Amino acid sequence: MKLCDQSVLVMGMGRSGVSAAKYALSQGAHVTVTDLRTDSPRIEGANHTYGEHNRSEFVEADLIIVSPGIPASAPDIVAAQQAGVRVISELAFAAEILQERQIPIIAVTGTNGKSSVTWFIGQLLNASGHSVFVGGNFGTALTDLVASGDRPDFAVVEVSSYQLELPGKLQPTAAAVLNLSPDHLGRHGTMETYANTKSDLFRNMCDSGYAALPQTDANNPGGLLHHGDTAAQPLWLDGNPGVSRNGMVATLSGTPDDGVLDMSTLNLLGQHNQDNAAAAALLCVCAGVARNQLDFSTLTALPHRLQPVHEANGVTWVNDSKATNVDAALVGISGIRRPMIVLLGGAGKPGADYSRLEGALLGTAKCVVCFGDSGADIAAAINIENMKQVPTLSDAVHTAAQIAEAPDVVLLSPACASFDEFNNFEERGHAFTSLAQEATQ
Repeated sequence: MKLCDQSVLVMGMGRSGVSAAKYALSQGAHVTVTDLRTDSPRIEGANHTYGEHNRSEFVEADLIIVSPGIPASAPDIVAAQQAGVRVISELAFAAEILQERQIPIIAVTGTNGKSSVTWFIGQLLNASGHSVFVGGNFGTALTDLVASGDRPDFAVVEVSSYQLELPGKLQPTAAAVLNLSPDHLGRHGTMETYANTKSDLFRNMCDSGYAALPQTDANNPGGLLHHGDTAAQPLWLDGNPGVSRNGMVATLSGTPDDGVLDMSTLNLLGQHNQDNAAAAALLCVCAGVARNQLDFSTLTALPHRLQPVHEANGVTWVNDSKATNVDAALVGISGIRRPMIVLLGGAGKPGADYSRLEGALLGTAKCVVCFGDSGADIAAAINIENMKQVPTLSDAVHTAAQIAEAPDVVLLSPACASFDEFNNFEERGHAFTSLAQEATQ
């Protein structure tokens, strides 16, 4: 990718935008950064347009790099595209450079589970002796890998639907869309548009690549997810060719190393983690790793995803802060087999149907504590006998501490975003952990 003496506009000065701007500058580009926030970070050597967007900067650029928080439908982006300007996401920008360096990319998206599967792939590859970068939509921005100059054996990348609105020349070696359920519809509008955006992960793949999807209606409602006209070899995450799981045995077919995988050494909560581990193994083998090199005993839970964080008086406190929608919370609640006090709440998402949680909660929940901006909406949607509503996460934790007794689990699986009280789900998860320790002293 030619950057020297190019006019590069970076739109959005979050973590990934800052990384992209700094790298473009290091390669001799003339960089302008723009953000509606007046307090956005200053980038030495760049021109800054903060508090507004200048249309002329968009239509006169050679390349525009867009941070994921900005929709591709933004008027300035549309105007730039109509003027013939190349517009790509930060992840696509970095991926193109990594592909030029011949670093294989394993890419994972889906409404739920994508962080866990990405995390598991990284662990499996590390344990099999490979050097690995893990990041993208979570953790480290992909452009940080580009800037470091490191050449890992694999780049394992979580990809969001926001990043796939402008996928550029992203061309994974192995890729999967894990599932689809209502989420981000405030941005994408319809489930069809959301599914098509997810499926664009496969758009540029070549015939040596592998593209995996679910078949079941539970994970692919109405068959909305599709392989499209990709040149990659189509696989299924729940069938043949692909991976099929029966208990702790997974069977691979249509891959470079077909056969049985013994998953009996996996030690993680929930059926969903067995599915996630099987999907991770499939992508590792499709990327060229031998089946007999995969060690499921090395897999640990992703931070903030069904992560036990505290134990006191026989009560286990589990941080599932990453469950930011109803489907993710259903997975978390279903993954616990002990009596529970469940904490639900935060900043709700448009169209969320909290009544869907009721069936799972009736099984094992001794009490549900609702909190945050959407606490009242959740309490109204769920018919549970022992229901409490409090203003904040702190109140919810202290309420749970008064109720819980051995062998209960206190589970934060909020079914909501965190932005009413916190900057992100990680901050909320850390707060939950600290509050649990404080409340049980």
